[in-house]
Amino acid sequence: MDNKLSAPSRTMHWVDRNKIKPNDYNPNKVSRQNLELLTQSIFTNGWTLPIVVRPDGTIIDGFHRWTVAGPDWKYVPPSEEDDRRTLYERLEGKVLVVIVAHKDKAKNIYGTVTHNRARGTHLLEPMKKIVKELMDEGKTVEEIGKQLGMRPEEIFRLSDFSKEDFLKMMTKGVTGYSKAEFITKI
Repeated sequence: MDNKLSAPSRTMHWVDRNKIKPNDYNPNKVSRQNLELLTQSIFTNGWTLPIVVRPDGTIIDGFHRWTVAGPDWKYVPPSEEDDRRTLYERLEGKVLVVIVAHKDKAKNIYGTVTHNRARGTHLLEPMKKIVKELMDEGKTVEEIGKQLGMRPEEIFRLSDFSKEDFLKMMTKGVTGYSKAEFITKI
């Protein structure tokens, strides 16, 4: 095995989150909705990706994982459990890191940008297939939306259902509706 390629994995360990700090050049921004989805993913799958840091604790990749594991991030996804503790509380203020020791700042910047760009995008047809498979397994629009971070409209666009059939699925089990009120200026 190539020691240069495997070296960072030998440095993997849990550290106090407060010892890690963001870099000053990350061009990647994430919406609140995607931060909630990241949190949902960690609650569902566990902490699967370490934060990549320099020896001084500066983040190369993983700023958003660091953010949602912080004391200021209060989002806890809905679950069957009654445990409403945040990631910070559940992880006892720790985050998983690997250390990469580049010789210059340029390589740190290259690492940040290439990690961000290498994640790719989701293509339409495979996503349609995924939504169809989940619906065929009996998963609800609500569950698919929660787990994949999609609004019902997105799921509808990816499904092969007619508008009427989709609305029936969305209103299944709904026994009453609130009366709409018409308000006018006087």
